[in-house]
Amino acid sequence: MKNDFYNRTNDEKTQLLLQHEAHILQGILESKAQYRKVVKAAIAQWVKDLQAGTIKIKTVDDFEKLVKLDLALQRDDC
Repeated sequence: MKNDFYNRTNDEKTQLLLQHEAHILQGILESKAQYRKVVKAAIAQWVKDLQAGTIKIKTVDDFEKLVKLDLALQRDDC
């Protein structure tokens, strides 16, 4: 199988490498989408806990970290 790659034309090699990179990128994008779901759920839970009074304003640092993480994940999607 290894020798098969070396017997291909440069165009075929380029195409295979592009397909591999596209596959890797797709996996990364899917992971980021899953991470965003987790972060959004955590933000929603944080807001609910704040409204219920179980979180006090002094813990806003955790919320800020979640928001920054969500924004970073969104920025990388572009």
